[in-house]
Amino acid sequence: MKLKFFKYHGTGNDFILIDNRNSLIELPPRQINRLCDRRFGVGADGLMYVNTSGDYDFEMKYYNSNGLEGTMCGNGGRCITAFSKSLGIINNNARFIAIDGIHESKIISDNEIESYVSLKIQDVEKVEKGVDYFFLNTGSPQYVKFVDDTEKIDVVNEGKRIRWDETFQPEGTNVNFTEFKEGHLFVRTFERGVEDETLSCGTGVTASSLVAAILKSKKSGYFDIKTKGGDLKVHFKNKNNKFTDIWLEGPAVKVFEGIVEI
Repeated sequence: MKLKFFKYHGTGNDFILIDNRNSLIELPPRQINRLCDRRFGVGADGLMYVNTSGDYDFEMKYYNSNGLEGTMCGNGGRCITAFSKSLGIINNNARFIAIDGIHESKIISDNEIESYVSLKIQDVEKVEKGVDYFFLNTGSPQYVKFVDDTEKIDVVNEGKRIRWDETFQPEGTNVNFTEFKEGHLFVRTFERGVEDETLSCGTGVTASSLVAAILKSKKSGYFDIKTKGGDLKVHFKNKNNKFTDIWLEGPAVKVFEGIVEI
């Protein structure tokens, strides 16, 4: 079987996107894992289908690179918005369904290759405080720890240890190491499902921004965030550490398209 695919990335967090509006494609986990493999496949942190939805512009179906269905992916939500415009499904605004519910997104600017997309994240009503960390859910579970120097952190080994810690089982958690820099935040993330550090995690930088708002007693506005893969921005409103009107902004870039035999 020949499969048409498109490759996108959002600040280095990369995805295989498939137009599945005819509902003919249902890849098993081993094939998704193989396609995401960076040596034997296309190479990606995850794979997404654009499915037809009767009530919304489309359905976003997301799988991690391990081949298993994942929770919400913020960078993926921005990329699938840009991809859906290229397919003619939307103009500049979308309302779509994902595993965690309804999302809105809007394309602020674009050209044939790169779009700048804003994605609305679900409200966050609960932020748990641990001994030296915070835990919250921004569509995916997130451990957030503020540190003095993110470059000194062994993100892979320390992140893996926390990801599998019994405190966060059975789901596990993404692990974010965050640092206050001059005028911005810097975030490094270990992502479950990918089981490695990714260049950027959209729901992770969102969680880091909300925790930063708590630490800085910031009631509204935004944070600029830098990751290894590029720059993002998170807007929010904060009332008694309950967050609404959360928007994740950043680039969504088409890398290439192709056909692969599976």
